[in-house]
Amino acid sequence: MDAAPGLLPHAGEKGRLASLDLLRGVAVLGILAINIGGFAGPIAATLSPNQLEPGTFADEAAWAFALVVFEGKMRALFTLLFGASLVLFMERADRRGLNGERLQFRRLGWLALAGYLHFLLLWWGDILFTYALAGFAALAFRQAPPRALGAAALALFAGWHLLLAVASGPDVAREERVLSGHASPSEAVAYTLVRDEVRADTAREVARDRMGFAAQVAAKWREEPGEPVSSALAGMGETLPLMLLGMALYRGGFFSGQVRRRTLRRLAVGGIAGGGAATLAFLGWAWPCQFPPDLMQAALAYGLALPHLAMALGYGAALLLAVPRFAPTWLGQRLSAAGRMAFTNYIAMTAVMCALFQGWGLGLIGTMPERWQWLLVLAGWVLMLGWSQPWLARFRHGPLEWLWRSATWGRWQPLRRQVRVAVSQENLSRQSPSNW
Repeated sequence: MDAAPGLLPHAGEKGRLASLDLLRGVAVLGILAINIGGFAGPIAATLSPNQLEPGTFADEAAWAFALVVFEGKMRALFTLLFGASLVLFMERADRRGLNGERLQFRRLGWLALAGYLHFLLLWWGDILFTYALAGFAALAFRQAPPRALGAAALALFAGWHLLLAVASGPDVAREERVLSGHASPSEAVAYTLVRDEVRADTAREVARDRMGFAAQVAAKWREEPGEPVSSALAGMGETLPLMLLGMALYRGGFFSGQVRRRTLRRLAVGGIAGGGAATLAFLGWAWPCQFPPDLMQAALAYGLALPHLAMALGYGAALLLAVPRFAPTWLGQRLSAAGRMAFTNYIAMTAVMCALFQGWGLGLIGTMPERWQWLLVLAGWVLMLGWSQPWLARFRHGPLEWLWRSATWGRWQPLRRQVRVAVSQENLSRQSPSNW
């Protein structure tokens, strides 16, 4: 197999893969573009710009843009990269004569704890706990042949989502009949009851989010302590196959320059164009209908999964093609630094946004329309790009990456970079012991 010529496998620092850092940086910025809807809340508003009250055309356009460009794609890309990092971490440990699998189990255990605390203390939309559970399962397939592993992952991913999309069909069809005025009286009543229940749940959610910090934590612990586990199990049909696919892609050389540029170009064009066309076609159907909730729930959870994955792979291939020239640029270096600190940036953005929207902060929950949320997304991007590289110029790891690494290895790891000062022999000879 001819490698992609000029692809930078490493970014100057020993053991780091430039492509993974850059792609991870793009993904963590893109995830904020989707998570902002959940931060601004409530949960029901993530399904539609018209869920709580009719939005303006600008709100619908802002929401539609996020759907086409970011929704599902960034999460898929980030999960693929997490799967690749599972293998990369164990390979590095094994080369040092250590038990990579045991260390990985410990690493995932600490990630699960971090994810649970993220949910309990900050935000309902945590993904870290899900990643930890899926990571434990993915380790069982570490040694599987890459081609077979990739094929099985794709089959599992497609089968899971297609099956559940079909299962949600009756609810979507009932909603269409109700909204078009062709439903039976019993269907109309049943649909109204479901919508009333959703509105009641939304009111309770907003009331809780407007509580103080201690009251919110107590309510979560009292009312839904098992929510991270339930969410992880519900999303396992997406997360685990994507991790397995990421493992297969890494072992097949996708991220390290061992794939032909022609293949990457085809994947980039085909994935982005094909997945984008399918998403735009769905948007052309859903927008005139004002994004009905059952349809949007089924589409975002299941129906658009394959177009999302196609675009995620296309984004990944396009970025890999750009790595040789883009990675050394100012923006490329900033994105790579943000990717190296993805854990810290992910949690930091949660803290910042919750401080804006939760009751213990400014209490803006449920008040900011979609068109204004993009200003916060841009501000978050500026923050992540602005602070990550200066931090890494002084420290080896991001703050949370350092804590995670230290917990995994069972001892404090070096954090501050050593500054080497060259001192001439002549200057040394002039210094007296009393000055040392």
